[in-house]
Amino acid sequence: MLTHPTLDQLRQLGLAGMARAFEELAATAHGADLDHAEWLGLLLDRECADRQDRRLRARLRYARLRHQAAVEDVDYRTPRGLDRALFQKLAQGGWIAERQNLIIEGPTGVGKSWLACALGHKACRDNHSVLYQRIPRLFADLALARGDGRYARLMRALGGVRLLILDDWGLEPLAAEQRRDLLEIVEERYGRGATLITSQLPVDRWHDLIGDPTLADAILDRIVHTAHRIQLRGESLRKKKAQDAVLA
Repeated sequence: MLTHPTLDQLRQLGLAGMARAFEELAATAHGADLDHAEWLGLLLDRECADRQDRRLRARLRYARLRHQAAVEDVDYRTPRGLDRALFQKLAQGGWIAERQNLIIEGPTGVGKSWLACALGHKACRDNHSVLYQRIPRLFADLALARGDGRYARLMRALGGVRLLILDDWGLEPLAAEQRRDLLEIVEERYGRGATLITSQLPVDRWHDLIGDPTLADAILDRIVHTAHRIQLRGESLRKKKAQDAVLA
């Protein structure tokens, strides 16, 4: 007699995890062997796990990560210069908590974006807000946002997350408007959030890519001086997979 009213009350209170656990325990013989404290403990455990799962799903939806990647799945056997100890230390997230930056550089196809998304996924699991942006698409979105009134809101989103991932930096030189946008982003985030940048170009070529020497100095000062570095090398993994598929 008590089952249905209790379930209704749990659902009305938004305790969906507890409601599901209540139904499962009530339907099994194991539930009859538990005392009240054990029942309550199991219900609370399920509710906490359910809420953590919902928060993680929400963070991952917001992050819009390009790859479904996890730090546990990183391939350290491929010869691309990835330091296992360094990457595993970065995966612990101390640099995010300390609002530092990370630069992953290397030739195309060596897994820069995948590694960045794996770190982004781990940050979401660690209860950090994350946002992934490809640099070419980001600048296009900012240009459109100026015309439709979304610019300030988009800049707040870029500045407000704990980890901002800027992928594919350096594919082409920056225009004047793009330089100013990038300076605004890094200025807003400096000392407030961590930024992860992937690039095919080595850092010593970024100054020329930005173009304006004064703005380049200001931008790089806010990015590079507090940045950890992962420098990859080797052949494209996509090319290798395609060759292996042909041979198979």
